Amino acid sequence: MRDDMSTASNLTEAMHEKLPAQDSQSGFTEEKFQSADEKAQRMLEIHLQESYRNSLTARRNRFLLTSWIIRSKLIGKGKRLFDILVSLATLPIAIPIILLTAVAIKLDSPGPVFYMQERVGKWGKKFYCYKLRSMYVDADQRKAELMSKNEADGVVFKMKDDPRVTRVGKIIRKLSIDELPQIFNVLKGEMSIVGPRPPVPIEVIQYTYDQYRRLDAVPGITGLQQVSGRSDISFKRWVELDIQYIEEQSLLKDIEILLRTIPAVISRKGAY
Repeated sequence: MRDDMSTASNLTEAMHEKLPAQDSQSGFTEEKFQSADEKAQRMLEIHLQESYRNSLTARRNRFLLTSWIIRSKLIGKGKRLFDILVSLATLPIAIPIILLTAVAIKLDSPGPVFYMQERVGKWGKKFYCYKLRSMYVDADQRKAELMSKNEADGVVFKMKDDPRVTRVGKIIRKLSIDELPQIFNVLKGEMSIVGPRPPVPIEVIQYTYDQYRRLDAVPGITGLQQVSGRSDISFKRWVELDIQYIEEQSLLKDIEILLRTIPAVISRKGAY
């Protein structure tokens, strides 16, 4: 920077030496030039200082960006390892419960035991979400006639006494047993243990710009919304909690939410 300032000073001195005492046609005197020359030099000094500052700012921004990328990759790999370990640890308990529930579903109502529904994952990637069937087989066809009785706001559909839910379905939905097969979605990498709940495509096409931020994370079996009231909170608050989770995402946060899920399931608050 000192070399640049010295060069600027030498240039102005050279211009000063070549300038005549007075230009008879323009009336431009040496004094006026001296004043203009000082202003030009000050402007050049400011420009060089700003360039130096901008260079430091650019290096700082590159450092912050690199740090953020490394942190994001470490969090992503740590979260994936956490998902696999928790899923494998849960399977010995989950499989017997799934098998017993499958028998109950078969005895209760006709139709398949498992239900696969298309959902939207991170950044709009679609996948099939696995669930134990808790509704009658014609549930999707009957949804249209029940839309006027929707008790939820926003783009989601919720009814406390949904007539499409079977007798066994009411029990397993209250205890979130119908969600257990999603452990296999986690092992496939389509879902995470903790994250925003995956929406259905018909809901996503109705999202506002801000609501699309829900899709900036891998969807989860449980999440901040599930431990904060589940279906009892508004969709606006639901989205706010999902965005809060995405912004604060960490391994410790996932462990905290997972531990909070146990009392939330036992209390059955907002589950229907």
